[in-house]
Amino acid sequence: MSDTILVGAATIRAALELAVRAPSVHNTQPWRWRIRPGAVELHADRFRHLAATDPDRRDLQLSCGAALHHLRAAFAGTDVACDVDLLPDPENRFHLATVRPVAGAPEPALRRMAPWITRRRTDRRRMSRRPAPPELLDALVARAGTEGARLVPVVEPGKRAVLLAALAEAATLQRTHPGYAAELQRWTHRPTAAQDGVPAANVSAPPIGTSAALVQRQFGPAGLSRAPARPGHHPDVDDGAVFLVLLTVGDSTVERVRAGQATSAVLLTATGMGLATTPFSQAVEVHASRLRLRRDVLGVADQPQLVIRVGWPAAGAAPLPDVPRRPLSAVLVEPDTRRPRGA
Repeated sequence: MSDTILVGAATIRAALELAVRAPSVHNTQPWRWRIRPGAVELHADRFRHLAATDPDRRDLQLSCGAALHHLRAAFAGTDVACDVDLLPDPENRFHLATVRPVAGAPEPALRRMAPWITRRRTDRRRMSRRPAPPELLDALVARAGTEGARLVPVVEPGKRAVLLAALAEAATLQRTHPGYAAELQRWTHRPTAAQDGVPAANVSAPPIGTSAALVQRQFGPAGLSRAPARPGHHPDVDDGAVFLVLLTVGDSTVERVRAGQATSAVLLTATGMGLATTPFSQAVEVHASRLRLRRDVLGVADQPQLVIRVGWPAAGAAPLPDVPRRPLSAVLVEPDTRRPRGA
């Protein structure tokens, strides 16, 4: 392990300001951070866990993993390298990682990602009919691999149809799950001054006649205009987005956090390429749909952790507004605060 170095408080806070821009399920931002001498701790915020939507805590752990990778990239953007210790406290399962700035040069790929953090958005709209070229998909696959995960593009039409059916099945099953509707309502109808949740300004209604209406989570009121469809084209034909499935060998907390880091790496890399991205977690939140992904779409023993949709933004699509974020003061834990204990 490299020697730990001391980094100024301003540098740490600036890196955390970028880390909290990570994507999270329903924009719940389910993380807490503790700054210690020579280290930053990442804790899952169990009070922001969506029990009905995410019974296995998979979304919670992936969201925190994405924030962890954002922090690494933010540090790299200031030429600070890091060592990361996952699950450092065996008596506290909510303490997911400790990050220590160390001597040496950061990874060049991480440094390149830092400016893309503020540009990344989740785009739920129809995408361009022009698909992303194979070489860009290959680069995304490679980037996921560097974070310990496997990314599989689903491009064969029959397999894509089964994947879309699994997403639609998951959406149907979730709508009848006790508590799911209440959670969705809570996080899509936030008070005006709220700094979390999914605001209407970032929700677009699916184009009329498109299967996106079946696979997109219905987030509530739509305040974002749709990109105009090409005259004479069916919306599905006009959408050339590619679906990719993120996998890990096992399904432990460590592997889920690594999958979250891989998710961040893929989303930021795609942003740097000019691609639009949409994470889809529905199919992995429902056991039957996750099994269908493994068996009928991929035919593998690995564990699906997330589905990511990528493509070029549709012609004429308006820029996406920023999503609200809680201030750093709301997610920092004071050093002398008693840590939650996990069973």
